[in-house]
Amino acid sequence: MQFRSVAPALLAITAATSAFAGEGAAPSGIPALDHVFVIMMENHAYGQIVANPQAPFINSLMQNANVASNYFAIAHPSSTNYLEVVGGSNFNDLSDQYPNWHSSACAPNIKSGITNTDNPSTGRVCPIAGTGQDAAVPVVDTTQNETSAPPLTNINGAASIPAENVVGKSIADQLVRAGKRWKSYQEGLPIQGADGVDVSDGFYISGTNDAVGNPVSTDFTKLSGPPLGTNVQGDNSFDSSGLVFLYAVKHNPFAYFASVQEGKNPELSLNRVASFEGEKGLYADLKEGHVPDFAFIAPNQCNDMHGRGNGTPYCNFDADDNGTQAGLNPALIMQGDLEVQRIVTSIKASSVWEKSRSAIVILWDENDYSTTTPNQVLLIVDQNYLQSPQHVVSNTFYTHYSLTKTLDAAFGLPCLNHACDAGVNVMADLFK
Repeated sequence: MQFRSVAPALLAITAATSAFAGEGAAPSGIPALDHVFVIMMENHAYGQIVANPQAPFINSLMQNANVASNYFAIAHPSSTNYLEVVGGSNFNDLSDQYPNWHSSACAPNIKSGITNTDNPSTGRVCPIAGTGQDAAVPVVDTTQNETSAPPLTNINGAASIPAENVVGKSIADQLVRAGKRWKSYQEGLPIQGADGVDVSDGFYISGTNDAVGNPVSTDFTKLSGPPLGTNVQGDNSFDSSGLVFLYAVKHNPFAYFASVQEGKNPELSLNRVASFEGEKGLYADLKEGHVPDFAFIAPNQCNDMHGRGNGTPYCNFDADDNGTQAGLNPALIMQGDLEVQRIVTSIKASSVWEKSRSAIVILWDENDYSTTTPNQVLLIVDQNYLQSPQHVVSNTFYTHYSLTKTLDAAFGLPCLNHACDAGVNVMADLFK
């Protein structure tokens, strides 16, 4: 990562990057791991979670696990950060736009040079593939993305990342090439699977194209469950326009890559995306002890602290997200804390955890457009391969690209895209 900064403390990490990132040598400094579980939460800054009384499990876990106290998301909005974690790049997508499913006529944004944005809308994201240039990350973002009100602070408010030539692949491509397995667990995913689904409440969907390119109604399509007009949340009724978006493809980064959409290899396809429930879901896999090397876990938008405007009171958006705990919806924080407890407890109850060298990583994607604070988020690492309990609080400067590089190191994979850049270090103190 080539940082350009006005802060003297960061000048030591401004070494030049290569002209082409792509893949580099496999990073070292992280023990070889059998399994890594990454749990991605939403839209809250470090100070909004740490010491929050509505998140007792998370804060208790922090006292017995390792914590990154100087960790930063890259930019905004959500989808950008998800891509950065699993692919080491934003791939010229600074939006939450849905994928342009199975489109062969759509040039990947890294090739076309068109940066995908929400406002003004540049349309759906072309399937990511090939090589080309991603989008620069300035210190302050003045574009109008999603519901944001610029200017927005990126990273720590001092560092920037220039555009760079990248390769359009994710850690999923790398794992399959190395003979390892991955899976994306997405809570609220409908029974039909992820292909062509933009949003869903688990029963109804909205999408565009199916697996062979045939159009799917952009209205809400009933798959199963209660009749239309019944609220699956269990209280008030709603019609199709009131669908609660529990699953959202913007939190399923692998669905944006052409290799996964095309699914020429069954191990590198949308078949590797599952819900939390069901015979191939997260909890069934944990119970049976059949989990992949890399598990990417995304709770639904009522359980990941994102919130929805038309959900229950437990799911309502924060009243005022100003970077502090004032104005937060306490019920939304509590709901997310309970979800993390369910997932972590289930992982640790699995035979996989008992018989392997594994780690759980819990992090937040971004700070939800706070303009008064840096884009600092919480990251927790819990592991089972050290005999005595560890509690390391690291003040080392890390970003999402540090996590990408750390995952590559844990699985013996080449560093990927910006994870190869100068100044991006593996999180050795949190994993050793």
